[in-house]
Amino acid sequence: MCKTRQKIALVGIGMGSRQSMTAEAAEEIRSCDCMIGAGRMLDAAAEVRYDREPVPEFCEYNTEKIYYYIKEHPDYQHVVVLLSGDTGFHSGAKKLSEKLKGESDRYEIRLIPGISSVVCLAARLGTTWEDGALVSLHGQEENFIQTVNRNEKTFLLLGGKDAGIRMLEQLRHYDMEHVTVKIGSRLSYPEEKILSGHPGELSPEDVAGLCAALIINPSPERWCGPHIEDEEFIRGNVPMTKEEVRAVSVAHLKLTEDAVVYDVGAGTGSVAVEAARSGDRVRVYAIEKKTQAADLIEENRKKFRADGIRIVRGEAPEALKDLEPPTHAFIGGSSGNLREILNLLYQKNPSVRIVINAISLETVGEVMDAVENGLLKDARITQITAARSRVLGRYHMMTGLNPVYIISAGGYTGPESGKETG
Repeated sequence: MCKTRQKIALVGIGMGSRQSMTAEAAEEIRSCDCMIGAGRMLDAAAEVRYDREPVPEFCEYNTEKIYYYIKEHPDYQHVVVLLSGDTGFHSGAKKLSEKLKGESDRYEIRLIPGISSVVCLAARLGTTWEDGALVSLHGQEENFIQTVNRNEKTFLLLGGKDAGIRMLEQLRHYDMEHVTVKIGSRLSYPEEKILSGHPGELSPEDVAGLCAALIINPSPERWCGPHIEDEEFIRGNVPMTKEEVRAVSVAHLKLTEDAVVYDVGAGTGSVAVEAARSGDRVRVYAIEKKTQAADLIEENRKKFRADGIRIVRGEAPEALKDLEPPTHAFIGGSSGNLREILNLLYQKNPSVRIVINAISLETVGEVMDAVENGLLKDARITQITAARSRVLGRYHMMTGLNPVYIISAGGYTGPESGKETG
């Protein structure tokens, strides 16, 4: 005889009020024999079941605890897990459904969509959301300045600890007082409030709690390429990878959309900036031991609004030890520690993609030693020799730049392969 599977419905209840629930969500709640969710969601669901017998409730929003509660209560035949907003938009439904679907012999899973606060805010403001970028700052550290800088409209889900405050602080830090921030708080509740202003005009109280925001940028950056001319960087007296070499080096990194990049010996941060500008989800750790250079990276990060960059002040390999594993690494300066740096990179991720720039013959010698000792497998070595024109009277003369060796090895080999090699 076939064993009856538990029915598990992951229900998006909208913003939280009874009025924002769909009829399908309400019907699921009315017919269940157990409800799980955060307190405010259980309160809203109770209004739906006002004329029904009470059912067991588990006040919880942690995915692991919900999963084990369901596992430990096989006697409940129809369980409803209440989730805010829509189950398909930055929802806990994703992780929970993946866990439950791994036991398809025990559970029958249904996802019931709801109305997201972003959709509601757009409607309240009389605008569309299909043409805006979407970012969640709800309970997580997420890059968003670069997204705001490139889009006329950016919707953000706020909530969790200090997300709204962090949003305002970052907008001010990156000199984005020209944008307009529209905040929707307690959407669908009687105390619903819509506020609008520039970042400096809004207070922490205006963005407290569960909110959604629309940031309107009247002059978004239209340049879609990551590459920047040398003259655009703030440089001081710190050496910088020239743009011709930088273009080839970043291309050889073969960055992926969610890359975690180490820029070792970051200098002015030119490679870090271009790597970060390659995608809004790219995270770059710019490692630099010299105070003056690290300060310049701060200035260039702010100028180019590349909030994907995290600055690490210290010397490699020691400064790399506590960082998350890299998918890609660019080594522009190793201070004679190349072997140690490579060893640590491979310990963190055996499939890391590595690109090294070598100008001095001594560094080239270190690289060749690494190749011969198997630290740089299947290394590809390219030499770049570029020249730029300069005006002498009525003539244009070419002036050569220092030749640079670009060494690349490992990692993702390109879209045609679909695999990584180490």
